[in-house]
Amino acid sequence: MNACEAKAARKRVQRYGFSSGNANLRLDFLAESDKRSTFVAEMKSEYAIFNRTERLVGSGGMQAISAARVIIFGVGGVGSWVAEGLVRSGVARITLVDSDRVSITNVNRQCPATTKTIGEVKVNAMKSRLLEINPDAKIEAVEGVYDSTTCDTFNLESYDYVIDAIDSLECKALLILKATSLPRSVKFFSSMGAALKMDPTKIRVAEFWQVEGCPLARALRQRFKRNHLFPARKFQVVYSPEVLPNRGNVIPVEDDVRQHVDWNARKAQVNGTVAHITAIFGFTLAGLVLQDICAGS
Repeated sequence: MNACEAKAARKRVQRYGFSSGNANLRLDFLAESDKRSTFVAEMKSEYAIFNRTERLVGSGGMQAISAARVIIFGVGGVGSWVAEGLVRSGVARITLVDSDRVSITNVNRQCPATTKTIGEVKVNAMKSRLLEINPDAKIEAVEGVYDSTTCDTFNLESYDYVIDAIDSLECKALLILKATSLPRSVKFFSSMGAALKMDPTKIRVAEFWQVEGCPLARALRQRFKRNHLFPARKFQVVYSPEVLPNRGNVIPVEDDVRQHVDWNARKAQVNGTVAHITAIFGFTLAGLVLQDICAGS
């Protein structure tokens, strides 16, 4: 619903004498009357769901948020919360890219991971959740990875925002090089490592080359220098300088769930991670996107 349609809708419901703060009562009244129509469904999905967001950012900001096109690489502990934050704020066009399935070890920190979704393709589980939030959203689920064999299949120039939440060092470096070479109209934000952290107050935003204390950022910089290939422009990242030791061991599991423990065994090391850290990383990335959208609206 555009701004004109929303304004007309508000005037229409005000004819029935309800206060502007009682949206649910207004909608229920219309639904029970002979006024039931497409208008009621649109009001519920466009006006009521995002009413609090629009109150904060205004109608122009809301239109800009809804129109933004975002692609998220990696829908795990960080990327899944990016998607959640964006859709709940009104972003309606998102592409999700990830090759993994939901593992039992994902349940402690990843948005779509529950005991009911174990074994599902991760992007499909995430898409289902996002459509429960906004059934009108256009969510594309791509079961795959961003690497040297697939990078040309993603038309990154067609997006307004590219979000990197990839675990693999090689794939992450490749995406950074590509995304920073795109026109400046395509904004790029990246997540550094979110494992081995507990203190939420240490999570920060900085330009990539200014990051201190993050092993992943250090490894990326070393890789760029070694290969004499560098990002084409500066970009912001979310990171934390905190690095804690792993204090526990892998817990043995029963044979009937062993098959769901690790669908993706490509990681060289598995580190401890908790939900509040990965979620803050993800929501911070979502916040950077929303701030940028509203600043330009």
